[in-house]
Amino acid sequence: MEEEEASDQNRSLNDLPEDLLLHILTFLPTLDSVQTSLISQIWRPLWSRIPSLDFNFELFPTRELPLDTRQFYAEFVDRVLIYRSNSPVHTFRLSFIFHGHYHSHVDSWVRSAVTHLRARELHLDFFIHRDFHNDETRDHRYDFPFSVLRNGCVEKLSLTRCYLTLPAKLSTKRFWTIRSLLLDEVCLHDQMMSDLILGCPNLEDLELQNCWGHRRLKICSKRLKMLAFGFFYDSEIRETLSIDCPNLCSISFDCCSFYKVVLKSAASLVDFRVQIVNIMEQYYDSWSKALKLIEQAPNLKHLDTLNWWFKFLTSTNSFPESFMLYNLKLLELQTGFTKHDLIGMAALLKHCPNLETMILEYPFKFGEDESLPEELLNKPVEFSIPSLKQVTIKPYIGTEDEGNFVKILTEQGVVLDKIVLVPGEVGEYGIVLKPVPPIVLYKTDSQTWKYSLLRDAR
Repeated sequence: MEEEEASDQNRSLNDLPEDLLLHILTFLPTLDSVQTSLISQIWRPLWSRIPSLDFNFELFPTRELPLDTRQFYAEFVDRVLIYRSNSPVHTFRLSFIFHGHYHSHVDSWVRSAVTHLRARELHLDFFIHRDFHNDETRDHRYDFPFSVLRNGCVEKLSLTRCYLTLPAKLSTKRFWTIRSLLLDEVCLHDQMMSDLILGCPNLEDLELQNCWGHRRLKICSKRLKMLAFGFFYDSEIRETLSIDCPNLCSISFDCCSFYKVVLKSAASLVDFRVQIVNIMEQYYDSWSKALKLIEQAPNLKHLDTLNWWFKFLTSTNSFPESFMLYNLKLLELQTGFTKHDLIGMAALLKHCPNLETMILEYPFKFGEDESLPEELLNKPVEFSIPSLKQVTIKPYIGTEDEGNFVKILTEQGVVLDKIVLVPGEVGEYGIVLKPVPPIVLYKTDSQTWKYSLLRDAR
């Protein structure tokens, strides 16, 4: 026994199977995985066979001049692709501060990833972070040649801060392998969007962030299942969005302000998310436009939104009496716990008779709550949610308003199973600081609750 224990103690990473060592290396950026070749003879060839390449510009030693750092980065990527074996990779990830001087380099890296390494996922990020950019790089964007994908098997493509050059008559060609597409900070004209949808007939997931150049965006696809929009603003241009995707299961609007949104064929929609900056006088109209779409989604199971529902009680812009979310099981709500907030929450919950789980997260508010009519403020807040099993509050700061809300839940018998309180501090912009183990209140009978601390509670 002692000999076996001594043998176990003498074992090192070198004794692990090669497949396991390769798996470990997949979690490292390529700069680090290449450096592991210095560990021993066993490690020397491994980096060239890992199934992912991740060239992260942030990890490269900063040189005195930014151009020198980019030059060192470019030379490193060139060498890796020259000396690496031609075994296929699953993921090729590149982050780089692009300059026109390196256009031919990036072209060769993309061709190598697509045609030689046969990457399944291709992620190109030419933004990284605003701190990396200056007046020199702001006007330089890589022009991604979409036609290169015809020679590969890319299934997932994400492009950040670049131009997109589509092949002529893309709508008549077919890029069969592409199933997921993310475009971030990409100029996207109306016709380009239509061509992309037609040219990628198997596209299932589409995410558009910070895109511009469109006026009447039309997304029409029988294959699309997930659709997400982020940071779209109409400002002076009255942008419209038309969605006709009969098999769409999930849709998300994050800080979007379309002038008009039309959603057709929403019977398959089960997941709906809408997030807007919490500035009531500025963005309530955008929020209500997006949220009105759920009237067309009778099978919705998961809703993630802000608690601005009290506005429907004080304006003519309200849901019809027949509006009910009968299939909603999970509600994620960004809310405070003032009387103002509880009135809005109760107004929403009346439309969710079969809700089982509610997750309440802290919103970052700009300004004070709006004034409400006296009849609403003086009316007691009552919740009636017969199927509600669990309520989670994160973070739970310990304010008087939060305590009163928990008291309402327990005294009115609203929750059937448990209440999870995730203590924490809230920093700037609602960021949760110093999370600690949650407190879980379990319901033992109609009048009694007990609590415990858990290391993990969902």
